[in-house]
Amino acid sequence: MLAARAVYRGSMPAIDLNADLGETVGGVPTADDAAMFAVVSSASIACGGHAGDAASMRASVDRARVTGVAVGAHPSYPDPANFGRSAMAMDAAELAASVSAQLASLLDAGADVRYVKPHGALYHAVIADRAHAGALVGAVAALSERVGRPVPILGLHGEVAHAAEGAGIPFVLEAFLDRGYLADGRLVPRGEPGAVLDDPAAAAERALRLAADGTVVAADGSVVETAAASLCLHGDSAAAVAMARAVRAALDETGVEVRAPW
Repeated sequence: MLAARAVYRGSMPAIDLNADLGETVGGVPTADDAAMFAVVSSASIACGGHAGDAASMRASVDRARVTGVAVGAHPSYPDPANFGRSAMAMDAAELAASVSAQLASLLDAGADVRYVKPHGALYHAVIADRAHAGALVGAVAALSERVGRPVPILGLHGEVAHAAEGAGIPFVLEAFLDRGYLADGRLVPRGEPGAVLDDPAAAAERALRLAADGTVVAADGSVVETAAASLCLHGDSAAAVAMARAVRAALDETGVEVRAPW
């Protein structure tokens, strides 16, 4: 049940533009959420694992409602000290319980959760770790039962995609506009040269290429094929707003419809 890129209005392509938002730390936002909500079509909202609290979740839900942006849950390892970017040795039951609690917190904030995207180290772990992928999918399956419809998972191919398919949970592939790619389709690890990109013009060019033919140029110059239905920009980068505005303008100007597929 792997979702390919969507096409709307006949031959006009459409693609989702998502950002990780609502990431407050000690009540202080790490991103310009107001500016980002104005240009994205989906917002992955931190729900307490790595960042965010009840107040930030409610504020994000309210902002999404006003701007017409789809809300996704952005759970992580329960590790605010490291912003969820360090791997944690948790058993599957413990991880499932933590993710379920985070998803419940976002629901309690009034969110109509349209998808789930894991954050940071958990995002990468569920690509390769079968047990943690199963834990995440189990929590999303429970959420789906609670809301009465399948809630898709957004991410990269790997164990999580297989686990989602086995559980009848839709899996939607995304691509990154502000991260470097390796030739095998994995992301350049943070801390290595070329891992994080911050050029608005380059981000816009990548977005157009992904929307048009589903390819991205890797750090070594090779071409990586992807059927991504959603394009991601990290909201907490210094150039996030400039990149988001450049990407949205480029997509709008070339007739690519920016809309959430959920």
